[in-house]
Amino acid sequence: MAQEIERKFLVKDNSYRRLATSKSRIIQGYISTQRGRTVRVRLRDEQAFLTIKGATDARGMSRYEWEQEIAADDARQLLKLCEPGALIDKVRYLVPVGHHVFEVDEFYGKNAGLVMAEVELDSEDEPFDRPDFLAEEVTGDVRYYNSQLMLHPVSTWDQAPEIPLPEEPDPALPNDAKCLTERKWLI
Repeated sequence: MAQEIERKFLVKDNSYRRLATSKSRIIQGYISTQRGRTVRVRLRDEQAFLTIKGATDARGMSRYEWEQEIAADDARQLLKLCEPGALIDKVRYLVPVGHHVFEVDEFYGKNAGLVMAEVELDSEDEPFDRPDFLAEEVTGDVRYYNSQLMLHPVSTWDQAPEIPLPEEPDPALPNDAKCLTERKWLI
């Protein structure tokens, strides 16, 4: 089983879009969000994955992760078994910076307006170039875990965080009315 080590940040502007080498639509749900173990089903464009993640360390930077590609039709069926709540609907941009690739996620539906960037590292103390589009670091803040955003979306937070919004929406993406956040619409 692989060890996943990552750092997570809020994003302050949309400059990452012009630096991105690709983007993909992601719909994901959780069969289990029990503390210390999550089971995720993800559709990324027409690829699908089943992922099991272990408990996060005290700093929120590393945990065990197992991921297996599965058939997209199987993923669509498994999404029907996911825990109640809105599915996570986002677009992921891959942005190379130095020797790393940042995954920048624009969220839709009940998490609309939230934009986060993650960088995977080989060790917790590995240095990396920090791009200008990064804002506050939220590594270890459980509110920003995708499994928690599904159960407690940003739109329901009593005191919504100060989320720096990108200057303009990506015109190639559907508007909120077309987001695939309801299971019956997606499947």
